[in-house]
Amino acid sequence: MTDTPARLLNLLSLLQTPREWPGSELAERLEVSPRTIRRDIERLRDLGYPVQATMGVVGGYRLVAGTAMPPLLLDDEEAVAIAVGLRAAAGHAVGGIEEASVRALAKLVQVLPSRLRHRVSTLNEATVPLLRGDGPTVDPEDLTLLAAAISNRERLRFGYRAVDGAESKRLVEPHRLVSAGRRWYLVAYDNGRDDWRIFRVDRIREPFATGVRTPARELPAEDAAAYVAAKFSRLTPSFRAVATVFAPAEEVLRRFPRADEVLPLDGRSCRLQSREDSLEWLAMRLLMLGCEFEVHEPPELADHLRALGARATRATAGGPG
Repeated sequence: MTDTPARLLNLLSLLQTPREWPGSELAERLEVSPRTIRRDIERLRDLGYPVQATMGVVGGYRLVAGTAMPPLLLDDEEAVAIAVGLRAAAGHAVGGIEEASVRALAKLVQVLPSRLRHRVSTLNEATVPLLRGDGPTVDPEDLTLLAAAISNRERLRFGYRAVDGAESKRLVEPHRLVSAGRRWYLVAYDNGRDDWRIFRVDRIREPFATGVRTPARELPAEDAAAYVAAKFSRLTPSFRAVATVFAPAEEVLRRFPRADEVLPLDGRSCRLQSREDSLEWLAMRLLMLGCEFEVHEPPELADHLRALGARATRATAGGPG
């Protein structure tokens, strides 16, 4: 094999098999001399592939973990398996890896041959996931298209359905995808509104890249996640609770780690302050402390707890009175 790039790719493909390869076997497989194998190993090391050599009568080589992630060579079956797995992870919001799954899927789909894209599509169409039903579904193909447009700084057109059901056509410069719980949001500069906007991806219809590249715009926030969080915090009502809890402060902190402040009053009680988005959540957290407490504010929280207590009393008395 005289074509050096092709020979290096074949050598790398062999080394990615988790085993140790004697130099003589590699030379035989690639139809070159052991000296050529040694030179090719050095070339791979120069490219960032951590190839380890072992001493011995014959000697051997194997690929080991390095400080960076070098490009991988995948056969057809491996590429299809990874694409299907990434698509599932991206579409069903596996905690902590959704965004990385979309980025990786976008890169993989971009280089998949058409025959493999067809295999991936066939597998996806033949399988139906069992969802919990606690969030909207998003087509991973749409996520992949959005991610690719973000990477390429390419304008997008799509239809959008607002929360009130109103339909509109949008032309945007996509900035970032943000995953929150089981929902995806696109942060983009809306050319029609001449301002930044947040779009729920499950409400985006028929997105397509226009091919028009644009320079990067500066987002008016530290990052896209902070921008989304700030926008939502202004739209969501917040309730601040102040209560005396009759339990040691360290015990309350252990059971209520999200509390804004827990100040000891004495060895058996403390003053708790916490801010949440709903009265229901505040009431539940206080009740889950498993000890006596007294609510000082807000009055709506005290009313809600009284209603809960009355409902619980009726439930244990055999039904509504």
